Amino acid sequence: MESIVTTIFNGASLAAVLILISLGLAIIFGLRGVINLAHGEFFMLGAYTVWLTESMGLPPFWVGFIFAPIVVACAGWVIERSFIRFLYERPLETLLGTWGVSIVLRELIRIVIGPEHRYATQPITGQLMMFGFEYPLYRLVIIAFTAVVVTFVILLFTRTDFGLRVQATIRDRGMAEAIGINTARIDQAVFVLGAGLAGLAGAVMSPVIAINPNMGLDYFARTFLVVIIGGIGKILGVVGGGSLIGMSEAGFSAFLKPVVAQVIVLAMAIVVIRFRPQGLFGRKT
Repeated sequence: MESIVTTIFNGASLAAVLILISLGLAIIFGLRGVINLAHGEFFMLGAYTVWLTESMGLPPFWVGFIFAPIVVACAGWVIERSFIRFLYERPLETLLGTWGVSIVLRELIRIVIGPEHRYATQPITGQLMMFGFEYPLYRLVIIAFTAVVVTFVILLFTRTDFGLRVQATIRDRGMAEAIGINTARIDQAVFVLGAGLAGLAGAVMSPVIAINPNMGLDYFARTFLVVIIGGIGKILGVVGGGSLIGMSEAGFSAFLKPVVAQVIVLAMAIVVIRFRPQGLFGRKT
């Protein structure tokens, strides 16, 4: 019984992590069809921001938690303004460009900070009794925090003027421009928002994983699968895709080696994409 409960919570925790990281990627992909191969490095920068603030003697975790999305959003703004905005209509060049950015960011961190693993202070310690079993409290906080962030993003895109402008731009860019929407500004804002969300995810995960230059690579493939399986441009699709992959991987990992579990999850994702190329929550076009 204990192993089943632990597996369920481990799956929910992994799903929350994947959803939190995938949100920014899904937003950027949904608006412009840009596969941002540097998204994992934005996640990495968020984690390093937390570690750097601690290294400077500032209050553990919380200052870095606040600064991480701001710092990464600023980095996203610089990258978008520098060259991404010139590549939106050129998918292959966008792939190559963001891939180049990911390499540059990783190597900069490796040169400036070093390749060693770093660790951030865990702000909330202890165990919480759940169904008669103890589970790390911070993992439960990650699940709850992810639910809050997802709710905020959904409300942002469905209940605000900014969200309506984004939806109008996604559905018909030409018509949006005709009614006075500055679509270039929308592109910029969405890219910056996506980068900031990745930085926030990195900050949240920094206390529970090793911080290193390659940490983004460990999550990018799975987050991309989350976006594809859920349905491009669908926030609820990210939740569904993240839950499917997270729970499946945790479930298989309880009985098989982690590598075998990941291979099985990848095969499941291929089957889903084969029969529903629009994703679980996407519409046929």
